[in-house]
Amino acid sequence: MPPLSETFQEAITAGYGFDAEAVELGAAMHQDVTLPAARIRVPLAMLNRHGLVAGATGTGKTKTLQVMAEQLARAGVPVFISDIKGDISGMGGAAIPNDKIQARVEAMALADYQPRAFPVEFFTLVRARPGVRLRASVQSFGPILLAKVLELNETQQSVLALAFKYAEDQRLGLVDLADLRALLNHLNSDEGKAQMAEYGGVATATVGVMIRKIVELEQQDADAFFGAPEFAVEDFLRTTPDGEGVVSILELADMQDRPALFSTFMMWLLAKLYQTLPEVGDLDKPKLVFFFDEAHLLFRDANKSFLNQIAMVARLIRSKGVGVFFVTHSPSDVPSEVLGQLGNRVQHALRAFTPDDLAVVKATAQTFPMTDFYDVQQELTQLGIGEALVTVLGPKGVPTPTARTMMRPPMSLMSQLDPAAFGAITAASPLLPRYATDADPSSAREMLAGRKPAVPAEPEIDVSVPDEPRAGGRKRPTRAPERGVDWGDVAEEGARFARSGTFNTILRSIIRIFTRGR
Repeated sequence: MPPLSETFQEAITAGYGFDAEAVELGAAMHQDVTLPAARIRVPLAMLNRHGLVAGATGTGKTKTLQVMAEQLARAGVPVFISDIKGDISGMGGAAIPNDKIQARVEAMALADYQPRAFPVEFFTLVRARPGVRLRASVQSFGPILLAKVLELNETQQSVLALAFKYAEDQRLGLVDLADLRALLNHLNSDEGKAQMAEYGGVATATVGVMIRKIVELEQQDADAFFGAPEFAVEDFLRTTPDGEGVVSILELADMQDRPALFSTFMMWLLAKLYQTLPEVGDLDKPKLVFFFDEAHLLFRDANKSFLNQIAMVARLIRSKGVGVFFVTHSPSDVPSEVLGQLGNRVQHALRAFTPDDLAVVKATAQTFPMTDFYDVQQELTQLGIGEALVTVLGPKGVPTPTARTMMRPPMSLMSQLDPAAFGAITAASPLLPRYATDADPSSAREMLAGRKPAVPAEPEIDVSVPDEPRAGGRKRPTRAPERGVDWGDVAEEGARFARSGTFNTILRSIIRIFTRGR
């Protein structure tokens, strides 16, 4: 009978030794021994089946994300990453060798390891930060995502949906938050309420709360996210002249106190990719891989309609050639309807300090393929930094064996890029001039401000001068028109005023005064 390590290596080779082009994650481990020949890989063609990178704080999730992005870029696949802590910016520089990196390279026999920088593009949601500006129009953001940003309840969200429907019917473009505020103020006016009657009507108090929430958002400079020019998501699908994929990094370090805002913006990017990209079916490699760091922020306090939209996009965007990896602390952070669609798993260590933590560890262990080589539940709490339990989908869509894996070290810098290098990369961006300046196209705010008052449906009062003689048989003398005065226009304006609500209000008040005097 062969030694257990040989049996294990045979099982790993059978599961991961396919000929298809792949992303290499690391080398398998057994009984605390690293086996360099047992390489753990993910087929490029299976990356659009989505994935999960999970683990407790400090276990190596960010470095795993970095390694996967490097491997994808080398394979010619563009990558998008949301960078909460600022660590991923180091992909723009080469790794600085040290003893730990060298020891890992030797343990895994990585002949291809060479410190280097990768092609990166930095994006920002903030006006004051360097990087290519990302913006979305309020209209394309839509009522469901916007309700999450504004923290609206279901009633308020339904009113917001009605407002969007009204704007669509009236062809009122919603570009920025000022447009949305102008629209809600209009719908809260007498004219707006009359027009909204056919949509079911809106309550003044509800609209008032929504307007206040928009003002609060504007005071936090969140209006920078909404406006024009809107970012074209096709600009994420870029490669270098030598065929490497460009890694697009959205810097979010300044926005950690506004998680609902930036996490929902990430969801808008995914939805926009789904709406924009053509159907391509299954490709040899994805058109884009999207890494959603701190994904638990997306699902926190999410209502049912928002969760349904996430699940729908995750399910359908695969056919657009886009793979999505959620990076979070625990698999329990991701709703089951989304978790069930994630075919590739990289699970770093979990901590079991409380009964609730232990329940999560048990539940997580049960989701891995059965194995004779590991006690999965025990392994989950004993993984070292930079180690993970891995199972992915093989070329035929079958889950690979569970493998404890020593992850590759990144070839790029494992810390923040220095400001000078960051600024040089940003300044050289071909996208920067296209999105640098805010535009203010004619939209709902201007269109509503330019509208003439609606004509009330009341009987018209003829105030034109009578032709017949006045009392006493004498006609009113008519003065000759003064030069430069168009008396036809004067008469028309007078008639318009007579038909207006203001005139009729004054007239009714006068009639009431005389009536009380009788």
